Amino acid sequence: MAQAQPSYMFYRQSTIGTALTDALDDMIQEGSIDPQVAMHMLSQFDASVAEALRLQVRAKTTVKGKLHIYRFCDDVWTFVIEGATFKFENSETVRSDNKVKLVACAAPKAS
Repeated sequence: MAQAQPSYMFYRQSTIGTALTDALDDMIQEGSIDPQVAMHMLSQFDASVAEALRLQVRAKTTVKGKLHIYRFCDDVWTFVIEGATFKFENSETVRSDNKVKLVACAAPKAS
């Protein structure tokens, strides 16, 4: 049996990840589920979102702006860009006046 790749927890900070976490917390407080079950559900959420993005998202973009901060730690790149402009393959352009945080992580190695 192949060993499952560990998933990053980035998506827990998304709107849907926060809603899931809040709902699981409420269920734990009510005694509906055990904390271990909630942790397993969050781990499955992490893996499912990463898998869906890997298989279903194929869009490419070019990003331009002023690089404010960058760091590389534990195979994760983090970039904070000021005045970022995103140009998508379909020629759509989106500009942000705020700082944008991009997080990129290493893909699992193929076995």
